[in-house]
Amino acid sequence: MRITLNGDPRDLPGPLSVSELLAQLEIDPRVVAVEVDRVVVKRARYADTSITEGTEVEIVAFVGGGSTGPPGA
Repeated sequence: MRITLNGDPRDLPGPLSVSELLAQLEIDPRVVAVEVDRVVVKRARYADTSITEGTEVEIVAFVGGGSTGPPGA
């Protein structure tokens, strides 16, 4: 099946769940947010949210950080 993953076409065996997609991509589900067809999917729903032909998926990694300088710098 063909999906759109982060704006790029991608061929995958399917259908599959969000959890299965993340496992195939070797992505830790604890450090990403996933949107399926423009709807944010709660982590508790990854296993039962299906990805099928034509689905648009966005995977966004959480990034920590902040200023390394003194406050107000």
